[in-house]
Amino acid sequence: MIFYSYTEALVGASSPATVKVISFFWIFLAMMWSAFAVVRHADCLAVSLGEPYGTLILTLSVIGIEVSLIIAIMLTGASNDALARDTMLAVLNIVLNGMVGLTLVLGGLKHGEQPFNTQGARSFLSVLIPLATISLILPRYTISTEDPSLSTAQQVAFALIIVALYGVFLATQNIRHSSFFKEPSPYSGIALPFLLGDDQSPQKGQGGAHSHHPNLEVRSNLYHASFLLLTMMPIILLSKKFAILVDSAITKWSLPAAMGGILVALLVLTPEGLGSFQAALKNQLQRSVNICLGSALATIGLTVPAVLLVAGLLDIHIVLGVKNTDMLLLILTLVMSLITFSGNRTNVLHGSVHLVLFIVYFVLIFLP
Repeated sequence: MIFYSYTEALVGASSPATVKVISFFWIFLAMMWSAFAVVRHADCLAVSLGEPYGTLILTLSVIGIEVSLIIAIMLTGASNDALARDTMLAVLNIVLNGMVGLTLVLGGLKHGEQPFNTQGARSFLSVLIPLATISLILPRYTISTEDPSLSTAQQVAFALIIVALYGVFLATQNIRHSSFFKEPSPYSGIALPFLLGDDQSPQKGQGGAHSHHPNLEVRSNLYHASFLLLTMMPIILLSKKFAILVDSAITKWSLPAAMGGILVALLVLTPEGLGSFQAALKNQLQRSVNICLGSALATIGLTVPAVLLVAGLLDIHIVLGVKNTDMLLLILTLVMSLITFSGNRTNVLHGSVHLVLFIVYFVLIFLP
């Protein structure tokens, strides 16, 4: 209400730089707090409704936040054609290098080698690699447009293909082969549900939905559904004001254009990142793998089609094809992810390699 009542004074072109900086952190923290609340209520619904509905609610909530932020920033100012691409790259690098790297380092330092279900990790990567290639690399080489973008027909076709493949993955994850994404058995190497049942585990604290969320206070479905929508509203309503400040800062201080995508990615991924770190410290690496690889895949599988759809409706030009250095780093990241999750255990070395790639990503943003 304050930002809508005093827009010009707080975020307008005539407002002092100090006021804009304070407004930026004020909005950023408010949106971050709301994002944590959205994830909390989605987790409560996941506990109450079970799978696959819980995963779908959480995924759609996070993607809704991401798409609203991307569209708001793209509609603000000029030269935001590549924001969706920059956000996708930021998400993939933050998740596959930053989150995965820190998760494996923290877990490795505390527990040494940590087991995970190889079939689940490979399932994520088998879908993520082609979708990332179709969304971010292939537009560089199409000839229907003069720049690394897609024609209208290509946007429709690619969006349908991406959604269809992601739908097949969701069916595999939640229905047909849900055992691929469960904690592995230390005895036989197969998924626990075949040995102990879905709500049991040989390790303390790894069984059932509540063991992953011991601090959740689950109430009625109506309560959590209502507050999930209410806590999303500040993010959506403030996204326009946030976009004005981001565009102003990039222009005034000559910051890299990719900073807009990085800020969107940080807002969306911080709650899930903390969940991944906590799971690794509790020696629940499979949950960390599901969070990290699931976040990356959902961004490509749902955000790209949603952004293409909204951009088509609002007649917004989108550039998806990555630059040469970004393409090389993306390919290297996907290859390292395949190597890291090719075995059935991880250690500190795997995490350190991913963190190095994460640092290289940020260096290239400021020193291209």
